[in-house]
Amino acid sequence: MYATTDTLATAPAAQGGRSRWLALYTLCAGMLMIVLDVTVVNVALPAIQDDLGFTSSSLAWVVNAYLIAFGGLLLLAGRLGDLLGRRNVFVAGLVVFTAASVLCGLAGSQEVLVIARFIQGVGGALTSAVILGMIVTLFPEPREQAKAIGVYAFVASAGGSIGLLAGGVLTQAINWHWIFFVNLPIGVLTAVVAVKVIDKDKGLGLGRGTDVPGAVLITAALMVGVYTIVKPAAELGWTAGQTVVLAGVTLVLLAGFIVREATAANPLVPLRIFRSRTLSGANLVQALSASGMFGIFFLGSLYLQRVLGYDALEIGLAFLPTTVVMGLLSVRYSEKLVMRFGPHRPLIVGLSLIVVGLALFTQAPVGGNYFVHVLPVLALLGLGGGVCFPALMGLSMSDVKPEDAGLASGLIGTMGQVGAALGLAVLATLSATRTASVADTKPALEALTDGYHLSFAIAAVIVAAAVAIAVTVMRPAKPATAATETEELACEAA
Repeated sequence: MYATTDTLATAPAAQGGRSRWLALYTLCAGMLMIVLDVTVVNVALPAIQDDLGFTSSSLAWVVNAYLIAFGGLLLLAGRLGDLLGRRNVFVAGLVVFTAASVLCGLAGSQEVLVIARFIQGVGGALTSAVILGMIVTLFPEPREQAKAIGVYAFVASAGGSIGLLAGGVLTQAINWHWIFFVNLPIGVLTAVVAVKVIDKDKGLGLGRGTDVPGAVLITAALMVGVYTIVKPAAELGWTAGQTVVLAGVTLVLLAGFIVREATAANPLVPLRIFRSRTLSGANLVQALSASGMFGIFFLGSLYLQRVLGYDALEIGLAFLPTTVVMGLLSVRYSEKLVMRFGPHRPLIVGLSLIVVGLALFTQAPVGGNYFVHVLPVLALLGLGGGVCFPALMGLSMSDVKPEDAGLASGLIGTMGQVGAALGLAVLATLSATRTASVADTKPALEALTDGYHLSFAIAAVIVAAAVAIAVTVMRPAKPATAATETEELACEAA
């Protein structure tokens, strides 16, 4: 089932009909602000570099500082929502993110901007980690839950392409400072409305999960892991000594965390949550699909910029069809598909469409035409994402107890973030390696295109692996037949 009655039996009483949808829109506004930030900043990086004097290598920290804090704290933030109340954590995250955004906009030095971006990542993690858990609690009825998750999935997955357009407009029309200042009115308004329209929930209390060693271990593991992916692995290579050492440290910290959680009286992350094949499979699919999709949005933007000569605003407009198609499906039709076919089949179909789109992108030539070589790809990615992501979000929460909803929400977010960072690092590295290997035998633009083609092909393989997991690990249980039920009753009687 999409959401079981048992799963939500102990959930707080749902808010009234109108206020629930206002609460959903408020949650999505907070999520949109967080999602937009990533791609908005990417578009503005050249302007930031020129203004503050970043070198090419140090400029990466404008992005990396945010990713390390965000990816490292998502899981902890989700659990804090369960313990302290999800609305409290959501609003606190908005306050931190908004204040840090103002500091970013005022930054007159490299150091201030990087520190402010790290704080932004902390606020982003607190805000986004609890949203999905709040949605499934607000909407326990399957049909409404499917529709609500469709709206959330659209914002979470398509917001990045909106950020490309917004970043281009703000940077070119005013200056890069305003990509951060624009968060001030949005963040304040969202926080005020959240307090008014979202009922305050009472958390389990710190006594139910004050696992300080576990929190330190998992946060350190995720931060070191994300740093390893975005810094030494991307810049020095996967076999470099620094990469290998830091990867080893990450694994040791993860192993220590698992041991701690298996023995702690009140674990931060109860390992029982992973007994669900649906939950575990959904997180694997999330990591793999994010690896393929996020890397392609980044490298696809580079293809449009470096090979086809698009500027920042044109790139944003080019990706708009993905947003439109994904939004139409997520908001209007995903709920109907899920209720008609269940979440499993739309997930497989949507992922398969993404694979086809990525494979098609490998045919985009040096002198590519947007309507022939790019638009069909972006339409397929939007179509696939609009079909599969709402189903995936619903499946990730379908077997979760209400008291673990924040944890599960943070977990699916963590897997998406780590998967995106890993996918981008791998695809960008392989693309650059391929380009360098043919640079002596091919013109510059052809060498670049060869590198992008390789990354698109590998992304297709990665998402195909997600399809395989969805088909095998996440296959729905067969409904019990009358004969089976009779046999079970006889066994119980015996």
